[in-house]
Amino acid sequence: MKNERILIIGPSWIGDMIMAQSLFKQLKQSSPECEIDVVAPGWSLPVIERMPEVRQGLALDVGHGEFGLARRRDLARALRGNGYARAIVLPRSFKSALIPWLAKIPLRTGFRGEMRYGLINDVRALDKRVLDQTVKKFVALGRSDELAVAEPLHPALCVSQDNQQAVMQKLGLQGSKPVVAMMPGAEYGPAKCWPLESFAELSLSLDKMGYDVWVLGSASDRPAGQFLAEKGAARNLCGQTSLADVIDLLAHCEHAVSNDSGLMHVAAAVGAQVHAIYGSSSPDYTPPLTAKANIHYQRLDCSPCFKRECPLGHLNCLHGISANAVLADFK
Repeated sequence: MKNERILIIGPSWIGDMIMAQSLFKQLKQSSPECEIDVVAPGWSLPVIERMPEVRQGLALDVGHGEFGLARRRDLARALRGNGYARAIVLPRSFKSALIPWLAKIPLRTGFRGEMRYGLINDVRALDKRVLDQTVKKFVALGRSDELAVAEPLHPALCVSQDNQQAVMQKLGLQGSKPVVAMMPGAEYGPAKCWPLESFAELSLSLDKMGYDVWVLGSASDRPAGQFLAEKGAARNLCGQTSLADVIDLLAHCEHAVSNDSGLMHVAAAVGAQVHAIYGSSSPDYTPPLTAKANIHYQRLDCSPCFKRECPLGHLNCLHGISANAVLADFK
């Protein structure tokens, strides 16, 4: 529909937000003149701002697990006169469906879940056999024939070369050598985290091959970055950059070695060669959406368990992936 205005209730994890861009790209492909606004946590707005398909991001600063009724009601009231023709609710929770209903958006699409009848009036059944990946679920909600599976369009974030150069200058990054980014963190939990000793061993080998190694992450990843700086051959940048800075720095990197994390998906969306390491999660469910990916996953009998911590206490799914196995990707 020409000039159709669509409100998306976005996910709360950075990796899921990157994957949601496949939906935004599909919507714009089907209707180039549609206008897409996305409700998301305030911290994720720098990612949304790098998506050319999105007109604006709308901050909803409600923590994980927090209901935040007053903030949802206030935002819905502010959106009520914006002329949205429809809303697409990506999360399956009850609370995520409140804003489109309170904003009186006429068509509200989402999967069945948490007794949302009424709040969602275009209720879709979720067939996990067909929609077996997170990105496929998102894309399906933008289609009238939601069970028709097409290859999702890959996310692609815009990069600011000016900011990239400014950040590199501020941090004293020369950029004269090819760069490998390492992202040793995973917000979800330790069952997704490759051992730091393995990251350090790999960094030493990459240094001998002529690469610079940058460790990227949030302030909470500083101890991991410090370990790699002391035991390996890496520059610890954790906590020294904004999310927008990380996007631009990753675009400078030739390679990115990462756990299954949000920054892995960012690296994929800016064109780095991704070396993705999976433990408790599965590349069958949340793969990096890029043709430039090397996947390291052991497919043990206990995998994937999708737990934050290893329920068996051994983390064999991660300890069994050697630094040499990942290094082989670079030769």
